[in-house]
Amino acid sequence: MAGEGATGEWQFLQCFGERTPGEDIQEADVISAVEFDANGLHLATGDRGGRVVLFERVNPLAKPPAPDTRAPAPVPRGAAYEYRYMTEFQSHEPEFDYLKSLEIEEKINKVRWCRSSNNTRMLLSTNDKTVKLWKVYEKKVTSLANFNIEGRNTSVANKPNALSSHPKLTSLRMPKVTSTEVLLAARCKKVYANAHTYHINSISVNSDQATFLSADDLRVNLWNLDITEQSFNVVDIKPSNMEDLTEVITSAEFHPDQCNVFAYSSSKGCIRLADMRSAALCDKHAKAFEEVEAQANKSFFSEIIASISDITFSKDGRYILSRDYMTLKLWDLAKESAPVATFNTHEHLRARLCDLYENDSIFDKFDCCMNGKGDAIATGSYNNMFRVFGTWNSADLTLEASRDPMRKRLATPSKANRFAIRKNGVGKRGAGDGAEAGTDYASKLLHLAWHPEANVIAAAASNSLYMYCA
Repeated sequence: MAGEGATGEWQFLQCFGERTPGEDIQEADVISAVEFDANGLHLATGDRGGRVVLFERVNPLAKPPAPDTRAPAPVPRGAAYEYRYMTEFQSHEPEFDYLKSLEIEEKINKVRWCRSSNNTRMLLSTNDKTVKLWKVYEKKVTSLANFNIEGRNTSVANKPNALSSHPKLTSLRMPKVTSTEVLLAARCKKVYANAHTYHINSISVNSDQATFLSADDLRVNLWNLDITEQSFNVVDIKPSNMEDLTEVITSAEFHPDQCNVFAYSSSKGCIRLADMRSAALCDKHAKAFEEVEAQANKSFFSEIIASISDITFSKDGRYILSRDYMTLKLWDLAKESAPVATFNTHEHLRARLCDLYENDSIFDKFDCCMNGKGDAIATGSYNNMFRVFGTWNSADLTLEASRDPMRKRLATPSKANRFAIRKNGVGKRGAGDGAEAGTDYASKLLHLAWHPEANVIAAAASNSLYMYCA
């Protein structure tokens, strides 16, 4: 059924780092990035303290349990998609740029998995200035005992006369292996630095698994994974006079199948599709996706809330999902004039944009994600809520990042506010999310990811990672 992931009942699966009531949260522990790998066997998170934490499926070979009426107790629906802690490592440290007198935070902005072989895992992580390639691998640690001579850096081989000179040593003993332990170790393989003047907001690994993109406010660079000394500038929107600057780049993403195609979004609400076969510098885009707002509807906040915070391709590469402050928009690559569907995420806040501007909440950047089938999408909101929509039907759920995700579910939208595909192909979701009383702007769910093969969502609420299945 279309939109099955959104229309089904969502259940709590598990939680890592759950906050206890009254517990003070350290700023360094707040999660700032969440990402599944290509097959969903592993999950990575990054935090504001510069750490990367990895999780793995408990039983990757297990299939989702089929319902069995003869069983005495029902099997949990998401049992095949439970994860366990693997390891963590310090990816970035705080730095200071002495030339510009600027502090460079250790906060992880993005984490992206690379294709790996054997038992190794490869992933990219970035803060504001530097991208790093990490290798996580199994390392055997062997403990030995029954040495002939005690003490560090001492052996019979190094001292030929040790047997005769040592008063207590009457015979040679063979050292024995007491234990062998397999540990996970992380090693930084490459460091891609000194290529961005402005803050890096996104990285994306190409489908060829040989190159990746890194984007800052004004430029997009193309890197070879094996070369750290140079990168190629593929997009540069910096004007000759900075006073003429009208927009900045907010996100960039490679096409999932076509290694020559990538998309980048701007603060003006425009998504540009670039083809690297046409020119080395892709300032002239192949396609531009932008919805022009009517002049009568424009206000002081129009440009701010139109800024796109995140974009992602559907798995088949036909659609692009974008998130601005108020809406999710689904774009068909064959149609540039308007999105095929628009979803209001928290329309009740439109009347409070002035308050949001004064407390800087209007500049919050929310992630968006799509399931593998492309029939359901999700994004975050305030009060630790996240929204799940069916892309082609009227499914619309508001869930809370807690052990009971549906306990604060808002009222079902009225028929007049439900989703509709119009004659011109543009769908509008009305303000069916109602007006929340006492919105907590500090409790915002910015980062979440959808499992590539199953209806499993990982949502980051402050320092806690909640996982749900449908």
